[in-house]
Amino acid sequence: MKNEILHKENLTNGMFYMQDEEGITCELSYVKKDHILVIDHTQTRKSLEGNGLASKLLDYTVNYARENKLKIDPLCPFAEVKFDEKEQYQDVKA
Repeated sequence: MKNEILHKENLTNGMFYMQDEEGITCELSYVKKDHILVIDHTQTRKSLEGNGLASKLLDYTVNYARENKLKIDPLCPFAEVKFDEKEQYQDVKA
């Protein structure tokens, strides 16, 4: 399994994801509103849940936000819980 994080976006939406020969293994999608990324969904392939893939994508998204001077609104339940758990994410929380 490849753990390379890929990114695609258009004017209003985007996603960070990982894939293997079978397709997407994990994804984190967001809606762009001004300088805020609203994380609205994370999903990991059932057979790969519990391996930290979604956490890796969230870490990557937080670093992306820092590098691009963006804020994050962690709307999806997974992201919301992780933002509550991790003090180091608070600098990018909208």
